Amino acid sequence: MRHPAPAFGLVLASVLAASSAAHAQAVADFYRGKTITLLVGVGAGGEYDVLARLLARHMVRHIPGQPAVIVQNMSGASGLKMANFLFTQAPRDGTHIGIVQNTMIAAQAVGLPGIQFDATRFRWLGSIAPVVETMAVWHTTGIKTVAEAKTKQIIAGSTARGAVTYGFPSLMNELIGTRFKIVSGYDGGNQINLAMERGEVEARNNSWSSWKATKAAWLKDGKIAIIAQAGPRAPDLDAPSLEDMARNADERRIIELVTSGTQFGRPFAITPDTPEDRVKALRDAFLATMQDKDFQAEATGLNFDVTPVTGEALEQVAARVTGTPKELAARARQFLE
Repeated sequence: MRHPAPAFGLVLASVLAASSAAHAQAVADFYRGKTITLLVGVGAGGEYDVLARLLARHMVRHIPGQPAVIVQNMSGASGLKMANFLFTQAPRDGTHIGIVQNTMIAAQAVGLPGIQFDATRFRWLGSIAPVVETMAVWHTTGIKTVAEAKTKQIIAGSTARGAVTYGFPSLMNELIGTRFKIVSGYDGGNQINLAMERGEVEARNNSWSSWKATKAAWLKDGKIAIIAQAGPRAPDLDAPSLEDMARNADERRIIELVTSGTQFGRPFAITPDTPEDRVKALRDAFLATMQDKDFQAEATGLNFDVTPVTGEALEQVAARVTGTPKELAARARQFLE
């Protein structure tokens, strides 16, 4: 009796391998001699810009056909101008990537004005690492816990309404019961830090990675106490999770929405409707870059953690955030506008 199945299996495997090779060659042929534009929605020199240029320098080696990769700043409306352009005007062929402000997806979910994109239709490339947001209190207050922060008014510094430096303490006041008095108008995090040293303000929101990179001495000397964290828990930070402090499931969902930027980190997105084989090639190149020794060495030198989030994972987060029930999104809006 003849057994054709093994022979058929070999033929099928050969066909699939040939098809895969053909797709890879087609992607290489498309990108050869072309230029990929990596858009940054804010000005040069900030964290988003530095990360985009870091990725561009190294990812080019891992893209089939090795196209040139250039970084272009398109500032305006705190990154909204670029996100809208990437969705509505950029070519949908895999030649345009953008590093999107991580608050944009939550802004869409709560219905802030001016948004022309749908985060669920971006083809997310990936993120170099998630972000852990924290609330820190200056040592002179004597406050070391959230429970203590509920008993005393503490002045928190912020840049402006709509920024995470405002939304984070505001969220804690509304849902956790802290008593932060928020003072806005500072130009950036460095100015808030100086205000803390001068005694003008006594607390601020900041990412855990930023504290470690810019104020390691404060942490070592006990100048600040981290009383809460939000987002993926930091293994080297012993502070309670804001999400775990929610009084019920609805409040937890609101906290997760407002702090959803932590899940995205500093996310890179490909234009909608990009051919699937090019999306796969770019995602493969992104992950290969994350394993690249030269990339890792430079990232370490710049004090960036490399714990990558895949494009597929970002797509799932985008779907969950934008799928927040309307009544909860409406309650969350005050913390984002």
